[in-house]
Amino acid sequence: MAKECSFDVVSEFDRQELLNAVDQTKRDIISRFDLKNTNSDISLDSDKSITITTSDDMKLKNILDILQSKLVKRNLSIKILDPQPIENALGGNVRQVFNLKKGLNQELAKRIVADIKNSKLKVQASIQGDHVRVTGKSKDDLQDIIKLLRGNEDSYDIPLQFQNYR
Repeated sequence: MAKECSFDVVSEFDRQELLNAVDQTKRDIISRFDLKNTNSDISLDSDKSITITTSDDMKLKNILDILQSKLVKRNLSIKILDPQPIENALGGNVRQVFNLKKGLNQELAKRIVADIKNSKLKVQASIQGDHVRVTGKSKDDLQDIIKLLRGNEDSYDIPLQFQNYR
C-alpha cells in the first residue's frame, strides 16, 4: 500500500516581518518632508489591527502607500489588510483601522474544499479548524492542487500558504 502524502492550506503572516514593516513606515513618516509635523502616527495593535492617524485624507493615503510598499518588500501580501471606514479623531485628525486577516474562516474553507473536489483529482480535503488538510497518494496530484489554488487565489481575497508538505 502506498504512503499517504499531505499538506495544509493556511493563511498566516510573519509577525516579525509585519512589525518591521510598521517600524519602517514610522521612520519614513518622521523623515518625509510632506509628512513632517503632521501629527501622523501608525501603530500595530497586538496582531489584530494596524491604526493610522493623521491630519487629512491625502496624508492617510500617502502613509497607506508607504505601508503597502514596505509589506511587499518584506514578502507580506497586502491582502492581509482589511480596511475599515475612515473616522474622525480628536483634534481634527482622521483615523483608519486595518484589521489583519489571519486564518481561514469556515465559508472560505468550504469554497476551497469545493474547488478541490471539482478538480476531479484523487485527493481528499478536510477542514481542520482554521486550515484545510489535503491528502492523496500521488505527490503530483497534490502539486496540481497547489497550482489550482494559486491560480484561484485572487478570487479568495486572502493570501494562501502551503505548509507541512509530506
